[in-house]
Amino acid sequence: MPSNNLIEQDKAHLIHPMVSLRTHEERGVTVLQSAKGCFVTDIEGNTLLDGFSGLWCVNAGYGQESVIEAAAEQMRRLPYATGYFHFGSEPAIELATRLAELSPGDLNRVFFTLGGSDAVDTVIRMICYYNNALGRPEKKHFIALESGFHGSSSSGAGLTAIPVFHDKFDLPMPWQHHIPSPNSYRHPTGPDDQAIIDASVEALYQKVDEIGKDKVAAFICELVQGSGGVLIPPVGFATAMQKACRDLGILFIVDEVITAFGRTGPMFACEHEGLEPDFITIAKGLTSGYSPMGAALVSDKIYDVIADAAPEGVPFGHGLTYSGHPVSAAVGLAVMRLYQEGGLIENGKRSGAYFAKRLAEFKDHPLVGDVRSMGLLAAIEVVADKTTKAKFAPDKNVGARLAKAGYDNGLIFRAFPDGVMAFAPPICITESEIDLLIERIAKTLETIADLQE
Repeated sequence: MPSNNLIEQDKAHLIHPMVSLRTHEERGVTVLQSAKGCFVTDIEGNTLLDGFSGLWCVNAGYGQESVIEAAAEQMRRLPYATGYFHFGSEPAIELATRLAELSPGDLNRVFFTLGGSDAVDTVIRMICYYNNALGRPEKKHFIALESGFHGSSSSGAGLTAIPVFHDKFDLPMPWQHHIPSPNSYRHPTGPDDQAIIDASVEALYQKVDEIGKDKVAAFICELVQGSGGVLIPPVGFATAMQKACRDLGILFIVDEVITAFGRTGPMFACEHEGLEPDFITIAKGLTSGYSPMGAALVSDKIYDVIADAAPEGVPFGHGLTYSGHPVSAAVGLAVMRLYQEGGLIENGKRSGAYFAKRLAEFKDHPLVGDVRSMGLLAAIEVVADKTTKAKFAPDKNVGARLAKAGYDNGLIFRAFPDGVMAFAPPICITESEIDLLIERIAKTLETIADLQE
């Protein structure tokens, strides 16, 4: 179909996530048509380096034939199997087993979802059920971090702490609370790692005291705050928060929807500090974006309480039609093989180290206030004043300008409205492709140099 027809049909019918709807109607859609490795091609024939892996998710890169064949074979053999009524499928069982083997601590139980948002919802529902089963009906309050992202569902969007997810949606709800982000670049304590960690622990204690210890159920956090601007906490932050949760008698949830599966280096970002959470939520890299799937990884101690809570024969009242979908599970297994046997995790570790080295070259750029990275997850924060860290005024439209400049220079990245450039290239990326990515970042910054005039 000609691109102009698609653009008009898109304007007339398709509601896009996370865009200004009227602006999109004026601008029109950018139609992507094909992809291979780290590159995507649009319907006009422009080939671009995808520095963002779709939406933090195509970790293995595009066009992996083993994944495609696994999906096709599963569709031929058994395209769907419900998980209800004691039914199941081989790939779902095998993938759950693989995840239990790979995950830290006693996270031996897996509930499959369609993505990260409903994985967070699943955890919320399980914790409510868990506390009711233990005779603690008031222990239902959740604490998250400012600038955090935990999905855009009715429940998760309230734990998300980004204003557009709350405005006019009647969120957050009264049982959803937030404490300051451990943003090393902009934290009030300054760039003192231990001071930031101490302030975060103190904030958690204060919030629990304010709400009531007998009412707080859990604390949830990302190990890198992706949609908040790729904010990387100091080393030791997560360990300190886990310990605080244990001391306070509240559950510790780690949202690894973005950070798992080689994105920060190891299979799980929890491995950096040897964390053992009560729950982990995953999605995105689980199937490398080839098919929708997420999961809640649940500790044995939580599962056992839930499993024992209902009378014999009474079901646990939570389910999704596509939970454990056999095609998505087959894709997940094929992707796991690429991560492990195919060497992608190790490649990501090497490439991540090289990426960090090359990104550091931008620290002295007149437009750059901060450069931060963990593995192949990174950000460059563009500022109006390097000394004061002042951002550009909203009327400069710095985010939109960055996105267009990047595209015009053959590069896709996440351009936040406040001037943060976020990067999450596929973990199959080579050093020569990183060199190309760096070259195109430099051209992008050059294109917007007039912002400081």
